[in-house]
Amino acid sequence: MTDDVDAPGARPASGGDVVRALASGLAVLRAFTPDTPTLSVSEAATAAGVTRATARRMLLTLTELGYAVQDGRRFALTPRVLELGHGYWSGRSVSEILRPILTQASQRLHQSCSAGVLHGAHLMYIARVHTERILRVNLDVGTRLPAFTTSMGRVLLADLPEDEACALLAGAPRTPATEHTLTDVDALMAELARVREQGHAVVTAELDAHLSSVAVPVRDAEGRVAVAINTALSLGPDHRDPGARRAALRTGARVPAPRTPEVAAAVVQALPVLRAAADDAEAALAALQR
Repeated sequence: MTDDVDAPGARPASGGDVVRALASGLAVLRAFTPDTPTLSVSEAATAAGVTRATARRMLLTLTELGYAVQDGRRFALTPRVLELGHGYWSGRSVSEILRPILTQASQRLHQSCSAGVLHGAHLMYIARVHTERILRVNLDVGTRLPAFTTSMGRVLLADLPEDEACALLAGAPRTPATEHTLTDVDALMAELARVREQGHAVVTAELDAHLSSVAVPVRDAEGRVAVAINTALSLGPDHRDPGARRAALRTGARVPAPRTPEVAAAVVQALPVLRAAADDAEAALAALQR
């Protein structure tokens, strides 16, 4: 093996058990950043501190495995790279750190609070604090839901480059969970743009007809959204609009989700608590990564 690993960020510890090709591959992966989402072979080699030949082999391997795509002479990562961080963000230590933060938020809001990470096209719960309220959806740690139907999933999807988010949504099944579920890719992309602009996501009656939720991002040291946290709000049957429902069913259109003053007020009340919890979570996770 003659692959070069020259940059400080790419150099593995000395020892006979070190696989230098793996170190080179990880260095090439780390060369992709929010500021440089696409790279040529030469750019990847320079950023990773490896030879052009090594960078080319690593990029072609990542492409073959589905972690990158090639467009002419440039390469970009695919959403599949999110799977590489899944083990860390769903690990016990992270869940244990988040749980007391969620507990405090839950006690202030008198609602269940959760944390989740993106796993492919799904949102996976990594921590959850229940209340005495009876919810119609059974959610617990390890539960996976289609990301597009959840507030946490939309917060996480909104942080992806637009082309990656669009490809992820277009390639995933978008079976409606309720008559309110948003399934059109263009409409979902517009919703993700709104989430990016306002810094939070609200989903009303799209996962369950009686539930609403609001979620905010938890960012890592590089400013990327690594985890999302949310709180759920129960909606009663009286929050529906029977007239709108009948009209939509006649035409086969999506039934508009209920938008009530109660939901809006609950979101306004929850956001400061969730954002404070997100700040605490960011500080705790930063300490864990040191």
